[in-house]
Amino acid sequence: MEDIKQVFLNGVGIYPFTSEEQLISYIDEKKGILVAVNACKIMHDSKFTGDIINNNIGYCDGSGPVIALKQRGYKDVCKIAGCDLWLHLIDRFVDTKTFYIIGGKQEVIEKTEAQLRNDYPNIKLLGCRNGYIKDAEEKENLLNDIATKKPDVVFVAMGSPRQENLMGEMQRRHPNAIYQGLGGSLDVYTGTVKRAPKWWIDHNLEFAYRLLKEPRRLKRDLSVGKMAMWVALGKFKDKSSKKKGSKSKKSKKK
Repeated sequence: MEDIKQVFLNGVGIYPFTSEEQLISYIDEKKGILVAVNACKIMHDSKFTGDIINNNIGYCDGSGPVIALKQRGYKDVCKIAGCDLWLHLIDRFVDTKTFYIIGGKQEVIEKTEAQLRNDYPNIKLLGCRNGYIKDAEEKENLLNDIATKKPDVVFVAMGSPRQENLMGEMQRRHPNAIYQGLGGSLDVYTGTVKRAPKWWIDHNLEFAYRLLKEPRRLKRDLSVGKMAMWVALGKFKDKSSKKKGSKSKKSKKK
């Protein structure tokens, strides 16, 4: 498989995948933690960003990163929606890999499991549990369960950065797996939360639809406006935006 290099935007490393299929083939070979990168993660660079995204597999889950990478010269880069990607991973690997899912409220994870078994009768689910880990002992039991059962694919829906931190701990116990953070994808999958209509998605306005539905997101989504300004000013064209001292890729990914 071709060697795909990270591109750094405001210190955040993103892999310029040109299709979802390319990403899936890459993660199948390399393994690691998939992190959806949007304007919020790019414009709020932090230790979390450097440690988690830059040492794993960040992909474009937003129009802002896509436009910025195109300014950098990656004309064929595409947006990959995380809330679709996890199901496409199941589509691809349902007959060959095992799965483990963590996240959501108890009623949501139960509904998720039932719906997955209905949609994918051959799916091999090694574990399903809610995202409310009460104490250190409960977390240790979960980490031990992952290390013992060794699922091929682990989905964690807890929101950032909690889900990435937990996946990092799991990866240290069980490194030979694909991990993906799902955020609120289980709520969308089970119909608990309605996703934006297709028109909003096709016109890169899904964030605006969510903002209309959840005005409390305004402070967080200010990063979208800030990134749009940086794009308009051409700030991402400067390759010196690569974060000094950032690690490129774990040696095991080479």
